[in-house]
Order: sequence, then structure tokens, then C-alpha cells
Amino acid sequence: MTSIDVPPTPVTEPGAPRRAGLRPLVLRLHFYAGLLIAPFLLVAATTGLLYAASFQIEKLVYQHELTAPAGQARLPLTQQVAAARAAQPQGKVSAVQPGVEAGQSTRVLLDVPGLAESTKLAVFVDPHTAQVRGRLESYGSSGALPVRAWISNLHRHLHLGEPGRIYSELAASWLWVVALGGLVLWATGRRRRFLPERGTTGLRRTMSWHGSVGVWVVLGLLFLSATGLTWSKYAGENVDDLRTALGWSTPAISTSAGDHAAHTPGAHQQETTSAISVDRVAQTAAGKGLSGPLEIVWPAESGGAYVVKEIDKQWPVRLDQVAVDSATGQVSGELRFADFPLAAKLTRWGIDGHMGLLFGLANQIVLMGVAAGLITLIVLGYRMWWRRRPAAGGLAVAPARGAWRQVGRTPVGLLALLAVGVGIFLPLMGISLLVFLVIDLLLGRRAAGPR
Repeated sequence: MTSIDVPPTPVTEPGAPRRAGLRPLVLRLHFYAGLLIAPFLLVAATTGLLYAASFQIEKLVYQHELTAPAGQARLPLTQQVAAARAAQPQGKVSAVQPGVEAGQSTRVLLDVPGLAESTKLAVFVDPHTAQVRGRLESYGSSGALPVRAWISNLHRHLHLGEPGRIYSELAASWLWVVALGGLVLWATGRRRRFLPERGTTGLRRTMSWHGSVGVWVVLGLLFLSATGLTWSKYAGENVDDLRTALGWSTPAISTSAGDHAAHTPGAHQQETTSAISVDRVAQTAAGKGLSGPLEIVWPAESGGAYVVKEIDKQWPVRLDQVAVDSATGQVSGELRFADFPLAAKLTRWGIDGHMGLLFGLANQIVLMGVAAGLITLIVLGYRMWWRRRPAAGGLAVAPARGAWRQVGRTPVGLLALLAVGVGIFLPLMGISLLVFLVIDLLLGRRAAGPR
């Protein structure tokens, strides 16, 4: 990398020195973040686009398991679960998701030794004949089948486990900075256009497209950054601590055997016996207004309660839950989504929107569009840098050092305090920002030469 030293943006308007000073600072940060973080963003955007498409891919790949020939009458859930248990005798039933739409199979989830964390074995049963349609591993609360789970892990950590999560957290930590910085540059520039400028060529045309595309996708990028951080390792822990401190945590339903997380993946170590049938559990939940799609979760221990959950995450969402006593068949607890704290609702909607669940196919198309927009911005950004790099005889993109002096000590001090606070809350961003500063300092000394 060569030194970056060009004159700062000239001040042409009276009374605008502060604006002229702030813009070079934003441009310098936008330049370094875009140049050095863009590879991580490019991977995140590409794998994210693939994940948004994975829902439709999953339906095509596993059509046989997910569907069943339409029939007139449905067999009792007890019989369907028994068929799944017979097909996988070493598994312990933990939950069942009855097929509710015509041509949809019933999914019986079992805990089977040897599966990865948060993974269960899904046995798909024809609800009309109790014939087993297939067996597949099911990952996470969204029930991702192998293809989608593979793509999900690629997007999350590149199949590298915990070390791989650093890449995605770094991308999410800087995405909002790059997006907001680009918006500020667009808003303070001379050519604020929502569509690319016509009749331009070369670098000016590239810059016009870069700015226009960025304006159209900036809200989506900010949304993906904020929601993506909730899954991150280090920043995610800080987000969880903040939510807990402010009372924004998602409430959990109580059961008759105590506050056991009967609906938590991995809680079912053994299949429990019950005095009532799963069909009665479903009837009791229906009496409380719960309707499909549902997930009926087995008690975590003997004497516990079944937990029946609505799992319709498409808008308008249906996410009510009831606990049904395994001995009496009576409702022992209720948890209505309408009673969630607003912050918990926003978190739920944000996560589901990030995953492409909230609005179904429309949500997935929008996510693919935002991801494609981010890929386009990165390619155009590198193209601008390449055409203006000093080695090619052009001018570097970043402004000259020392622009902070035009801003004033008080604003710079506030920005420094803000950077420290953000760096503590987003540790990987704080560390990488220090790296940027060190690189910039070394380049500056190199450009100055020996004294």
C-alpha cells in the first residue's frame, strides 16, 4: 500500500470550514474501512445472498420429505409419532410439528446420540398413512435441513467453528460505519443523485453508480448490521447483557415442574412418559386459541409440562405458547406474544427479518437485493481505488492527514470518546480501528521520510 497524501477538499462556501473538516475525516475512515474490511463484507454478502435463497433451494431439494400426497382424513398424532419412533427406535422424541397444510408432512423431532449441538433428527411422516417419507438432520429453531444448515454455517463462520465467527462479527461491526459514512459523503457532496448520472464516463460514472446504489441499500445495510451483531460472539454478549440490564430479555413460559426451559433445544435428555396423549395436548392448545403451524415439545422431565408453541413467523406473526400439564391435560401456563416487552418483540422481528422469515419470499428477495447491492458497492469501490491509486498516476481517494484540525478540539474529543465507547461495546471493531490508526501512522512517517 502506498502513502495517501492529497490536498483536503477546498472550502468554497462561507462559514463552512467545519463541514469541510468533517467530510475529510469521514472520507478517510470510509476509505480505510472500505479498503481493508471490504473483503470480509464481500464474503458476508455473498454467503448471505446464498442463504436468502436457501429456503427455496431447501423446498426443491427435500420436496419428497416435506410433502405427502393429499388425503381425506388425518391420522391421530399419536399414531404418526409411533411410526417415527418405530423408524428410529434409538431416538428419543422431543417434539412434533404437525402438518397443517394440504400435502404437508408431519415432522417428528428426535434426540439421537452423536448429532451436533442444536441438531435433531427429523423424521417426516405422511399424516394420512403414517408412512415415513424420510429422515434428515434438522438444525436450530428454524428447523434448517442439511442444505440450508450447510449454507447457514458457511455464512456464520465459514465452517471453521468459533474462530470463523470473527469474520462475520468484524463485517457486522463495520458495516454500519461504512454505510453511514457513505451516506454522509453522499449528503455532503455536490452531486446528490438517487439515480446514476447519465452521460458520464470513467471514474465519474463509477462514483455516480457507487453513490446511487449505496443510497438505495443503506437502510438495509444498517438493519443487517444491527441484527447480525446479536449473533456475534463478543459484541453479542454485550448486547445480551444490555438487554438483561434494561429488562428487554425475551420471557420464557413456566411449567408445572418449575421453570424448566422445556422449549429449549438440547434440553431433552430422555423421552418422558405421560398420562395424556399428544392429541389431547393439541386439543387443549386449540381450546386456548393456538392454531397451526405448531410445535408440541415433550416435557423436559417426568412430571413436567408439554409446551405447545405457535411457530408462524411470517407477518402477522403467531408466536403464542401454552404449557399443558402432562398428568391432567390442563393448561398450567400461558405466554402470549402480545405481552412481550416491545424490545423483545423488536428483537424477534429483527432476527426473523435478517433470516428472511418475517415476510416469507418477499423478505428473501429483498435480502438478496441488499446483498447484491453490497457486492456491487464493494466492486465499484475497489474499482475507484484502483483507477485513482498513485501507482497508476492518479490521485488517492483519501484526503490529506491533519484534516481533524479543521474540525476543532471539542468535536474531535467527542468523536474520540464515541470511538472508545463503541470500541468497548464492539471489541473487534475497536481492535481493528487501532490497527487502522497504526497503519495510517506508519504510512505517514514513511511519506515524511527521514528527518
